[in-house]
Amino acid sequence: MRILLTGSSGWLGRFLAPALRAAGHTVTGLDLAPGPETHVLGSVADRSVVDRAMGLGIDAVIHTAALHKPDIARYPVQAFVDVNVTGTLNLLEAAKAAGHDRFVMTSTTSLMISEAIRQEKAAEAVWLNEQTGPLAPRNIYGVTKLAAEGLCRLYAAEHGLASVVLRTSRFFPEDDDTHKQPSGENLKAIELLHRRLTVEDAAAAHITALEKAPQLGFGLYIASAPTPFARQDAAALKSDAAALIRERFPETEALFAARGWQLPPSLGRVYDAGLAERELGWRAQTDFAAVLDALRTGAPLPFAHDPGYTSPLVAGR
Repeated sequence: MRILLTGSSGWLGRFLAPALRAAGHTVTGLDLAPGPETHVLGSVADRSVVDRAMGLGIDAVIHTAALHKPDIARYPVQAFVDVNVTGTLNLLEAAKAAGHDRFVMTSTTSLMISEAIRQEKAAEAVWLNEQTGPLAPRNIYGVTKLAAEGLCRLYAAEHGLASVVLRTSRFFPEDDDTHKQPSGENLKAIELLHRRLTVEDAAAAHITALEKAPQLGFGLYIASAPTPFARQDAAALKSDAAALIRERFPETEALFAARGWQLPPSLGRVYDAGLAERELGWRAQTDFAAVLDALRTGAPLPFAHDPGYTSPLVAGR
């Protein structure tokens, strides 16, 4: 198929474009920032840009472009509405007009996190899946991504445009912008237990969604590394996560200590990607066990970590 990939210069886009080509697709990239995978420069918020890209001959859209949580410090609220909501509407309208039979959109698990969940004051870890609700996003990023999800659902129901929404957990390479301890690679390794996936697995999820969309009509799935925990572990995760990790992975403490890493005393939330495995047929290939394998053998860590990473959009400002 001929795929229009929005956000083609971003972190996900640079992995997704070659993965799509390897799967036999032709890729046209659209992004505000130039990059090796970008062919059309402009914003999805501009309908004329979207129409120009569609005019190049497109069979389906994978929509990864968005303003994200770190952009809150750089852009006004209206920009989030323009890009994340109006941009999604522009693409859905153009896809409908072109007679497409599938549409894939990148969303975020962040929109599931209310301020109460973020504060982690509950007695147990919060178990998060596609049935979690009512949703109360804590910032404009989450609010606009939730609205964009609603548009995809609406166009599937009213116009027959099969759509799959992927609520991806964390896969950014840079350091966390709010948590300083544990830092860097240590934090990313821990997050593979409950709230992270690799960018390669994120790309694979989008390709699977593209293939399965017409069969599903509409689908909304959490995309995250498989957690080794279950709902009944919620209390133990909150009270003494380190003990539970030692129980499930006895060598963890020694392997972490050899690298100067820490185990988490508490985990306040878990993303459950089981529905994506059952309905979409996708499962992340990299999990916490892969981290331990790398630490044990001295192999490179199975996730990207780049404290100096800057998005092309920010770098070009």
